[in-house]
Amino acid sequence: MMSDTLRAVLLGIVEGVTEFLPVSSTGHLLLAERFFGLGEDGFWKSFAILIQLGAILAIVALYFFKLYRVAIGALTNPDDRRFIIGVLIAFLPAVVIGLIAGKYIKALLFDPWIVCFSLIVGGAILLWVDQIDLKPREHDATRYPLMMYLWIGVAQCLAMIPGVSRSGSTIVAAMLLGGDKRSAAEFSFFLAIPTMVGAFVYDFYKSRAEMTSDHLGLIAIGFVVSFITAMIVVKAFLGYVTRHGFVLFAWWRVIVGTLGLIALALGK
Repeated sequence: MMSDTLRAVLLGIVEGVTEFLPVSSTGHLLLAERFFGLGEDGFWKSFAILIQLGAILAIVALYFFKLYRVAIGALTNPDDRRFIIGVLIAFLPAVVIGLIAGKYIKALLFDPWIVCFSLIVGGAILLWVDQIDLKPREHDATRYPLMMYLWIGVAQCLAMIPGVSRSGSTIVAAMLLGGDKRSAAEFSFFLAIPTMVGAFVYDFYKSRAEMTSDHLGLIAIGFVVSFITAMIVVKAFLGYVTRHGFVLFAWWRVIVGTLGLIALALGK
């Protein structure tokens, strides 16, 4: 039997690697739990959400000075205030949908069959977006039009379906609305901060009574591992996607989704 500590490390690595790639961290965590016995009970489902905060703090660390300048500039600079408002606008649809339908989504859609189909469909969409001749008009994620922020936020709600990918849906939406690849990826990172912090607080509050000291220790391990892994992945991802696009991630989704469907059909 795999030890809980090793499970926490492995899930932390999966989270850190997949959170900001357009491949669906939640989908990969669910499939890892299903096919590799990394824990399917209530605690491990909460664990998968709670350790996302480690990956989010990696973004805060990498963009600390930029975020600090925006926060300080908001007091005097209308452009910085406008960006903060834009992030909040993009965050709002997920709050509304999450509060209204969050528990139903988790109960009905967190299914490995849905994950696999979503991975394949999302991969096809990434391949399509990567091949069409887009003409980027926006090159700075902090200067997008306010309506563009709103539509990106609406697209993010699709990622409540496991396997769709929060980063994938927001990056694709930003690109279709006129953003270039780098700024689309960066705004996906920025939007992840309030979205994932909100999910962390909500899930931790709901499960606080069930948490033991051992649970908190495992969460700390997953948190640190996801933080370190995400730091490495984000820096590599931005450079790679700017030069090569999303084909690699699209095919990864299709392959993982197809293998998952085959395994499910065989009764695994």
